[in-house]
Amino acid sequence: MTFDYTSLGFYTFDCLGRPVRDIPQGDDTYFIDELTIAVSGAAGSAAIVAAKHGLSVQAVGGVGDDDMGQWVLQKLRSFDIDTANMAVCPGVATSSSIVATRPDGARSVLHKKGATGAFFVTENQIDRVLDTRILHIGGIGLMDRMDGAPSVALIRQAKERGCITTLDVFASTQDDMPLVEGLLPYADYFLPSEEEAMALSGLTDYDDVASYLLDKGAGCVVLTLGAGGALYRHSDGTRFHLPAFDIDVRCTCGCGDCFNAGFATGLHLGLDPETCVRLGQASSAQNAMGLGSQAVVTSLAATQAFMEQTAVRN
Repeated sequence: MTFDYTSLGFYTFDCLGRPVRDIPQGDDTYFIDELTIAVSGAAGSAAIVAAKHGLSVQAVGGVGDDDMGQWVLQKLRSFDIDTANMAVCPGVATSSSIVATRPDGARSVLHKKGATGAFFVTENQIDRVLDTRILHIGGIGLMDRMDGAPSVALIRQAKERGCITTLDVFASTQDDMPLVEGLLPYADYFLPSEEEAMALSGLTDYDDVASYLLDKGAGCVVLTLGAGGALYRHSDGTRFHLPAFDIDVRCTCGCGDCFNAGFATGLHLGLDPETCVRLGQASSAQNAMGLGSQAVVTSLAATQAFMEQTAVRN
């Protein structure tokens, strides 16, 4: 395979500020301590963390023909990420967010959907897109042209060609379940947050949620539970829960996406499931310690050192 990891889906330009305690009313101005810009999104953050971990990475998605889109492509290329299949969509803005991060690290987001809903993988792109050991689809429910039958056809071909497949969603509701359901029989790993998984399933018990998704055909479900850690449930019966790392949270934007890339790094290295989840958690935790997706993640060696040196929550 040419690529270790292909990250397809939601790429966004983010402008993030903290701490935001309130939104100014009228013509008022509030002052904040930090402001930054970043490439983020369920595919974007994952691509960058995987590249920082040393994987050969291909980005597949869309940006607008605007300044933000040019910056997103430039930033991806700065990490040696292949952008040949990043479409520049005419007449459409780059998907972009304004992220207001509160003092406790939680965030409120204003998002413009943009080019994530406009890109499409054509027949003549498929061979290159699937020339990868791991295919990640991130942002199901946002990809207007790719959601549904096109994504199902793509992931089916990925499995036929021997790719490992991983899936994630973005701010899902139960209305998105039909889109997810068609993909699950071809998904080796489904990696939603607890909120997303509960919204999709309509259930609240974590084991019930995981069982529901496994019954829909997923090979394995990994629920990211924030400060509660992560729950791993495999169709072969393997089950475990790992606590979260004990850190001071600065911003939670992109944590789940960074988890996905850390987990995929473990798959790429052939590590056991618990270590894969630990790599995912370490990637997510480092992300939460800075402002802007992937801010604190630097390298695989640094992530492994973080795993060894950082205590977990009781």
